[in-house]
Amino acid sequence: MTVLTLGPAGTFSHELALRLYGDDIELLPTIGKIIGAVASGESDGLVPIENSEAGGVGSTLRGLQDANVFIVEEAYMPIRHHFAARCDPGDLAVIYAHPQTHEQCSGFLDRLGVGIVHTSSNAASALAMLEREDAGAVVSLSAAEIYRLPVLRRDVQNSSENVTRFVRISATPRDDAGCTRCSILVDPAANRAGLLHDLLGVFASRSINLTRIESRPSRRGMGQYVFFIDFDLAPGWEEAREDLRRMTVVKELGCYTRREVPAWT
Repeated sequence: MTVLTLGPAGTFSHELALRLYGDDIELLPTIGKIIGAVASGESDGLVPIENSEAGGVGSTLRGLQDANVFIVEEAYMPIRHHFAARCDPGDLAVIYAHPQTHEQCSGFLDRLGVGIVHTSSNAASALAMLEREDAGAVVSLSAAEIYRLPVLRRDVQNSSENVTRFVRISATPRDDAGCTRCSILVDPAANRAGLLHDLLGVFASRSINLTRIESRPSRRGMGQYVFFIDFDLAPGWEEAREDLRRMTVVKELGCYTRREVPAWT
């Protein structure tokens, strides 16, 4: 099956998809279009969901909130950003960077003191830079090679431990046999004192480890949130899920395995 992922060529999503699935991939311009195509049953998709520096990827989380798609696999990829320009840094008028890239490289970019224009992907930053001689871009090494951009400085990310978690999504959930983790979306019907304590208590009472919890706006008004929760599969997890259903609305986002990322060759 062809796997959909974020293009154009040279994004980190593209690089990871090549490592995991070879040439059997198709590039789409936005995460929203990927999720829409997956929900319609066209194919599976590979999208970033969180970064160790910048946190959750909003477009992916919105898609999981709105669309009928499921996580069936996860993979972790070290992320290295590089600064490219065809002029002296002192002559730069603008730097192109994806919003998450900007946050992951904020220290370096703040020191340059040049205006930042956000783009839809690291590859889009590379393409935008090609249009101006006085522009720079923060890109992946593969994007710099594909578009023949001169790299002036390597590894401009804030942290040497910068990692992005990607998930493969499908219109059909996988069987939980052999899975190591599950994800759910919890949508409280009403805000009340002790709500979060009660929600988390169903896991704590069964010694189930939560690997991630993130609140996101419900889009029903200020102060109303939903919660994305990831947890390790452990005895009692089905009962914990049913306890949650009795006190709130639960959307299952899927159980899945972790895919090891092969070395780039």
